[in-house]
Formats: sequence, structure tokens, C-alpha cells
Amino acid sequence: MKVLVAVKRVVDHNVRIRVKPDATDVDLTHVKMAMNPFCEIAVEEAVRLKEQGVASEIVAVTIGSKAAQEQLRAAMALGADRAIHVQTEARVDSLNAARMLAQIAEQEQPGLVLLGKQAIDSDNNQTGQMLAAMMDAAQGTFASSIEVDGEAVTVTREIDGGMQTLRLTLPAVISADLRLNEPRYAKLPAIMKAKKKPLEETSPEALGVSVASNIELLSVEPPQARRGGVKVASVDELVDKLKNEAKVIT
Repeated sequence: MKVLVAVKRVVDHNVRIRVKPDATDVDLTHVKMAMNPFCEIAVEEAVRLKEQGVASEIVAVTIGSKAAQEQLRAAMALGADRAIHVQTEARVDSLNAARMLAQIAEQEQPGLVLLGKQAIDSDNNQTGQMLAAMMDAAQGTFASSIEVDGEAVTVTREIDGGMQTLRLTLPAVISADLRLNEPRYAKLPAIMKAKKKPLEETSPEALGVSVASNIELLSVEPPQARRGGVKVASVDELVDKLKNEAKVIT
């Protein structure tokens, strides 16, 4: 079974985000970039499926600038066999990303598509669901456990009320949650071998997808600084402050 894994280039989760002075976007000048953490989990799960003899080939795919090939090489160092890069300098929204991935899935015919449940830059949590609808495939989101059995896959997913177990018929789209696994570190020999693995380049135009978006970014603002807490002597004083100072109750 072929497994298609989508990865995304984002600001490293350890980096303190800075907003541009004109508030038009996040300042990426000299900022360390990395693979989206949830995408790393998806790659790790694909590699584990291959180690179990379930997956025969792992194909990593990303959409973004030339620099995003760094994340594809990282995915191949972790165990992906080859990679596809949809190169574009434009900002790609979730809908157009799903359209491109659907076109690649049609070409590659994977039995399973894995991706992170969300990217830590936009936090949209949309692409996986849209992709499943476009592929007319079963979907399992927020997966914390995946077990493939022949032409079906059992997914345990986290919901508000606890855990839900689904049995999906392949092909399927599954988005990885934080507790699905713990990604491994790439070893130096694997990093060197990844440089020689095949990486195919394509474009949105070649896939027949426009990057024009109906979403316009108006401004980006940092969150308000948190104020220090205060101790109150009684419940009455707490209620008074919540009502008259914080104005969160009436």
C-alpha cells in the first residue's frame, strides 16, 4: 500500500513570533523554519506502517517556496521514499491546498493519506477534511491510534466526550493528533541518503489549480500582554472585581 504524507514548512515551534511593524504579517526575517510538528507525527506513523510491512512506499508532498524542499528532505531522512514539491511563492489557503493534494492523490493513487490535524501557523484544521471530501474517501481526524487490517483501517480519535473508534474502508484520509506517536530523530546516514532520494517538482498550474484565494489577510497583531493577578480577601470582593473591573459578569 502506498502512503501519501503531506508536510508543511512553518516557523519552528520554539521560536518567539514577531509581527511586522506595519502589522501586515509575521516577520520571517532570519527566523528558523521547521516541519510542522503534527506533520512530523504523520511522517512517523507512515514510517511505522512501513516497518510493520503494511506500507510499501511513502511519498512526502509539500506546497510552498523553494525553501520548503528542506522539509521534504527531512521527511525522506525520517523514512519517506520520495517526495513531490508543488512550488509556489503565493500564500496558499486550506481549500487550494486540499485541491492540489487531491490532484496529487489522483495521480499517485495512495491507499492512505496522512497529514497533521492542523498547522501551527494558521491553526485552521481544514485541509484534511476538505481533501477527504474531494477524494470521496473515508476520513478519520484527530487520530491517536491507527491500525490497518487488509482493506480497512481502525482509527481511535479524540473527541470532546472522550475517545471514538472508527473503522474506515481504504482509501482513507487520516489527520494525526499529538498523542498518535513520538517522532524519531533522523540519523546522520539517513540524512545523507535523503539527499539522493528522488524529489519531483511541479506547480499549481501543472495541477490545474489556481492559488487565487477568497481570503484576505487584513492584519496580524500580537496577543495582549497578560496582567498580573491579585489576591482577594473574600468572594464578595472577587465578584465585585469581575463585575466592575473585568466586566465579565453582569
